[in-house]
Amino acid sequence: MRTKASIGGLPHRLAGRARIAVVRADFNGRITTSLERACLGALRSAGIPDGRVDRFTVPGCFELPVMAQRLALRRRYDVIIVFGAVIRGDTYHFELVANECAHGIMDVSLRHNVPVIFEVLAVDSMRDALRRSGDNRMNKGLEAASAALAMLASLDSI
Repeated sequence: MRTKASIGGLPHRLAGRARIAVVRADFNGRITTSLERACLGALRSAGIPDGRVDRFTVPGCFELPVMAQRLALRRRYDVIIVFGAVIRGDTYHFELVANECAHGIMDVSLRHNVPVIFEVLAVDSMRDALRRSGDNRMNKGLEAASAALAMLASLDSI
């Protein structure tokens, strides 16, 4: 539900009270740090105060679901955003990590009734990852922030 008094589609009253957790995988840190930075900037621009966003880091993508679950269990956050990057290699490991991470995150979201915005890049090359995490409008961190804000507004409307 959009109101006239809103920032980026998020009513002002929500911007001041929303609690957001951002979890970043440290593996492929150049990529994930850029995603996180873009997301935090977009949240700030939408009126979410820095003090309402808590940041966490885990070693890799496979650890994202357990951190998201621990945060969801706290019932402190209205939305959780997770960032990671899995780059295809010569083995099946890429598929295992990407698929199980996605499955785990969806399970957390449904089990705990909290939106978990999944922004784990699963790409064929470092070039693809850099393209999706660069300092431009294609940075998927911006999409993650947008999805989080949209979910906050949507859930508030019901």
